[in-house]
Amino acid sequence: MQAQQKALSGTEWEALGTSVVLRLTDPAALEVARHEVESELAAIDLACSRFRADSELSRVNAGAGRSVQVGELLMEALELALRAAELTGGDVDPTVGRALQLAGYDRDWRLLPPPDGEPEPAPGPPRITARISAGWRTIALDRANSAVRVPPGVTLDLGATAKAWAADRAAAAAAAASGCGALVGIGGDIATSGQAPADGWVIRVTDDHRSESSAPGQTVSIGSGGLATSSTAVRRWSHGGHTMNHIIDPGTGAPVNTPWRTISVAAADCTDANIATTAAIVRAQQAPRWLAGLGLPARLVSREGHVRTVGDWPAELPSGAVPA
Repeated sequence: MQAQQKALSGTEWEALGTSVVLRLTDPAALEVARHEVESELAAIDLACSRFRADSELSRVNAGAGRSVQVGELLMEALELALRAAELTGGDVDPTVGRALQLAGYDRDWRLLPPPDGEPEPAPGPPRITARISAGWRTIALDRANSAVRVPPGVTLDLGATAKAWAADRAAAAAAAASGCGALVGIGGDIATSGQAPADGWVIRVTDDHRSESSAPGQTVSIGSGGLATSSTAVRRWSHGGHTMNHIIDPGTGAPVNTPWRTISVAAADCTDANIATTAAIVRAQQAPRWLAGLGLPARLVSREGHVRTVGDWPAELPSGAVPA
């Protein structure tokens, strides 16, 4: 998902292992807004990264089986992850870290072996199995003492919630510091804060946020809130002779086998949008009905490239057509 409107003040850089986009309605405020975004992302990375040995999350994982003191930022991130698990009936579960490791996702995905055209896991029993015997309900948060305890053998991963949450926090920080409208995109997940441009924030929705504007997709605009996309077509790597993806089905402990290549959702903020897209990918054929029941506008793209929309998501114009 790409934030467009290049005429607005904006800049791009790399952080959290992905691309970061900042757009503002006031060009004069770019420097101070970027400083706030960079500070926010650096703090979240230090608190929540599974790939940093010095992060608080790594310290919690290393201390599984005992109570570990944590800071306010990680405590909020863990509370959010447990909220996501409860809202989705466990389809978004932060205890899938060990399953991701067994699937080969043990470092920044850009360092993993590329798929090289290897086949997706076939329907049926998964080839990678990590039984999650504890699950999200056994994570014990002790806010009064700023401590968390996870069961022995459980590894936490906050990838399903922390990136979108970081976008929401960064957009709010940028808007507050600049006094103008702000959009922050992290790895294609979009958060906005403050007054939007007159025509809204224009966003190109694609499988891969790094794609050129000519890539298959749809251009939409939002006046507030957030847009998130979950995809099995981008974060893919080779492991054990098969192509893996980064979305784990907690019911099997294996990368999802889903009919959807990409699901995009608009919501009141990027965090809730991303919770919905991740759970929808896991829910497979049930995703359209579930999203419709939540009243969330959504765009679902099948493995074959067929597009299905839900709720108030705008219909796609035929090729070459222009809006009335």
